[in-house]
Amino acid sequence: MFYEQRMTVPDSPADLRAEYEDDLATIVERRGTETVAAETDLERETLEALTAGESPALTLEQAAQIQSLGDGEPDPETIVTMALEHLLLGMSTAVLDVDAVESDLEIDLDAKEVHQKIEGRAPMSFEEFVHVQYVIADGAP
Repeated sequence: MFYEQRMTVPDSPADLRAEYEDDLATIVERRGTETVAAETDLERETLEALTAGESPALTLEQAAQIQSLGDGEPDPETIVTMALEHLLLGMSTAVLDVDAVESDLEIDLDAKEVHQKIEGRAPMSFEEFVHVQYVIADGAP
């Protein structure tokens, strides 16, 4: 589950995202595309792309909406809150500041944007979340 605290990561952000997308696709397959579309604000085409092994554009909130449909999962807002809190906790554990995170990111975000997104003051795509989480977990002792 992407919102849990990560202390280790696979070889790349792409591998990490693929791991999470597999989990989300499994939820969509179990619940059914139509049901998930009706219970979230995601388009059917996006859900079909996810189950087909593609990497559709998702926001962190949309990923949380899908994740919340899994058995025993919290609501989407709680998932987003936990995901962001775990990023902050990971930064503390790894002794990283936003400048250090920015310097290791493979995507184009500056330190101010990283800060705003981790604090929930700016929207975060799922892609951005995965990249930030990867840098933080990869830097953990």
